[in-house]
Amino acid sequence: MAIVLLRVDERLIHGQVVVGWCGPLHVDRVVVVDDDIAASPWEQELYILGVPPEMEARFASVDEARTQVAEWRDGPRRVIALVRDIPTALRLAEGGVLDGVEVNLGGIHHKEGRVRVLPYLHLDDRDRDALRRLAATGATVSARDLPSTRPVPLDELLELAG
Repeated sequence: MAIVLLRVDERLIHGQVVVGWCGPLHVDRVVVVDDDIAASPWEQELYILGVPPEMEARFASVDEARTQVAEWRDGPRRVIALVRDIPTALRLAEGGVLDGVEVNLGGIHHKEGRVRVLPYLHLDDRDRDALRRLAATGATVSARDLPSTRPVPLDELLELAG
């Protein structure tokens, strides 16, 4: 499988993703799946600044990405897909599109109503429900900030979240 990771991270492309994940996973394509950024060339240019020249960056709406997942799976490139939030990951996964794909929860920050589950992960009731539905599509859901740390599986995350 050429999709080496789908990461939920509010910051999308940033140092921890590029250095901490893309390097160790030997990624050569980063795809940001976000409806707003896919429609905004100037935002795309800003994100591209954080991508090394040897790595390709692409931007797709959720609907576009859903049609491209099979290509990413079967293609020769090693792809990391980034989404900003859990609802976007769930929309992408509908109908089993992400069956067997590792979904990493990596950077969901505090805001009103969210509970701290891990230092880098804060969830509310809607997030927890969406994560259950995401797992039911066949995706493997866990959290970890870097590839060198232990993945925290979804059932453990839900228990920590209360």
